[in-house]
Amino acid sequence: MIKQTILFDLDDTLIHCNKYFDLVVEQFADLMEMFFHTYHVPVEEIKKKQAEADLDRVMRLGFDPNHFPESFVETYDYFSDLTGRPKNSDEIARLTEIGRTVYGHSIEPYPGMKETLIQLETEGHELHLYTGGDRMIQMRKVTEADLERFFGSNIHVTRHKTDEYLEQLITEQQFERKSTWMIGNSLRTDVTPALKAGLNTIFMPALQEWIYNQVDIDTEPQGAFLTLASLYEIPEAIRSYISSTAPGM
Repeated sequence: MIKQTILFDLDDTLIHCNKYFDLVVEQFADLMEMFFHTYHVPVEEIKKKQAEADLDRVMRLGFDPNHFPESFVETYDYFSDLTGRPKNSDEIARLTEIGRTVYGHSIEPYPGMKETLIQLETEGHELHLYTGGDRMIQMRKVTEADLERFFGSNIHVTRHKTDEYLEQLITEQQFERKSTWMIGNSLRTDVTPALKAGLNTIFMPALQEWIYNQVDIDTEPQGAFLTLASLYEIPEAIRSYISSTAPGM
């Protein structure tokens, strides 16, 4: 089989992530509802404002662990100003702490994570991890999920996964575009940049998707562009594509 270079996203591709943020947002909304219960602030409005605040920070500044708890405080400030309810430093501290708890959860791999990586490694492919976020937090996840055994030094962490960063990575690592794959759940940071770069791409839709990752695809694929529901499907999908595009086929 022709050796391929395979880049995996981490969060909500190999390990669960979004569902923990959703759980913490629910805790935040419950607390906000308690704080503002006499002001009749709808919970859905609280969640909407928090999502807008969080998204704005990520769009402008990339991934930073402070953004999520900061979005809680911004939402609290907004509704305090809107209703005239006095702000309380203890409440702000409590909301900030709740926001930070999202980074302390234990790692939960997606089904088939290790089996798939073992299979791809056994077939001779070169594996890379390409993830966005705070390096210390992401590397903790890598260690707890025992992923260094598969990726070694091929772990690339950036605060902001952009078209430009991926192009830089391709150049620095001297990836051959026709035999390089990007696998991830984000249409914004995984799929679109990979398609623009001319890479083969596998879209793995997350069970619970963040609005940041939901964008339209307007780039024509130059290689494979597959949508798969399970990590288990990846090795066979890559084998089938290689066979279908081999000379003489």
